[in-house]
Amino acid sequence: MRIYGDKKSGNCYKIQLLVSLLGKVCDWVDVDILRGETRTPSFLEKAPNGKIPMLELDDGRVLTESNAILHYLASGSLLIPHSAFDFAKLLQWQFFEQYSHEPYIAVARYINVYLGMPDDRREEFAAKQAGGYRALEVMEAQLNKTPFLLGDSLSLADISLFAYTHVAHEGGFDLSAFPAVRNWISLIQDQKGFVAMSA
Repeated sequence: MRIYGDKKSGNCYKIQLLVSLLGKVCDWVDVDILRGETRTPSFLEKAPNGKIPMLELDDGRVLTESNAILHYLASGSLLIPHSAFDFAKLLQWQFFEQYSHEPYIAVARYINVYLGMPDDRREEFAAKQAGGYRALEVMEAQLNKTPFLLGDSLSLADISLFAYTHVAHEGGFDLSAFPAVRNWISLIQDQKGFVAMSA
């Protein structure tokens, strides 16, 4: 299998982290989005949406969208709950990540880390803060009840949300007021097979 991605991207790091936690082996192909490498004809032929990460299987089949790739790679593992309700809760957190978390925390980080905080994006950066803090408050409320998002053990929900939460400070978010979130970050970093995001 090959993973096409950028190791500084949270969505790509999710895949890298999962592969390491599961002890799987995948070839990594670096893709630079700022140089337009996801818009080349050869890339678009495989992934018409022109986004990373992209997983290419040995038989040529391709998967895109980070959380879909997570589900494929973790199929049959303990990271995916078996009961219908718990599985739906997993999806609930992953939809939350995509619609209520990433659009604020990840975009603010992108403006700061990838773009270097250009003047014409400062207002947008500031506008992302309230939504990002709301997402962190939702996570804090759950993590005050259970050590992981679905209960007592790690799941794909945690991997999906860890990717951008643990670098939220790079988007201007102060985690000091979120002790349960900070404890959760430490619990994930202590997992066997954990690998850090590339600097």
